Amino acid sequence: MAMYVSLGQGRYQATEHTQGPWDPRQQHMGPVTALLVHELARVPGLPLARLAVDVLAPVPVAEVEVRTVMIRDGRRVQCLGASVTSGGRELVRATAWRIREADSPAGGAAPPPAPVPPPAPSDAESWIAQGFGYGRATDWRFVKGSADEAGPAVAWGRARVPLVDGAEITPLERLAMFADSGNGISGVLDFDAYLFANVDLTIALFRAPEGEWICLDAATTIGPRGRGLTRTTLFDQSGEVGTATQTLFVGPR
Repeated sequence: MAMYVSLGQGRYQATEHTQGPWDPRQQHMGPVTALLVHELARVPGLPLARLAVDVLAPVPVAEVEVRTVMIRDGRRVQCLGASVTSGGRELVRATAWRIREADSPAGGAAPPPAPVPPPAPSDAESWIAQGFGYGRATDWRFVKGSADEAGPAVAWGRARVPLVDGAEITPLERLAMFADSGNGISGVLDFDAYLFANVDLTIALFRAPEGEWICLDAATTIGPRGRGLTRTTLFDQSGEVGTATQTLFVGPR
């Protein structure tokens, strides 16, 4: 079973593989972000360089519709808008910048923090692997930290199931699916006692990702007034590809 069943015309039925950690009736934003990338890719044009996603309300595990629009067309840069609705209500709004490809001298990118490690019992037994649909639909391998210990973490991830039925998941969709998990793997508060859910996600890329594995080097900072920030460096198996940031709402459960 895929995370989404296509119903045509930008409409999708979410499956249990999209379930998030806060409420089994609500989707994890990783699959939602990947679905936005999937629909944006259907609009002909330049490669994606930046994606900013604002979460206006939780997305239910139900039928959703993704709509896209060209805001600014051009030969060098393009700006697109996208939204996710369910039941006639807009739940997610996104802006995507796409930049043309050209030869340029590369430099400054970091290598991967470590190779993809073999599976470990602690990975399979963590709350991510067993606690909710999205976690069970993904394969996590921790290099530093763990899903069950507080603090910064470095982890590789890959999808166990397709994003959309009948379609092969792309590396960019994989990256979008995992970029939203930075706050989940690097939490500094007790998961059972506190919510630290993101209200947004911004992905910025200086090159396109490749392959099936994505690495997150994530750290979360919690402020004294109910807000937090997660900063994540994103890698594929060849090296660094960009960053992701998340602004967090923090509060007791």
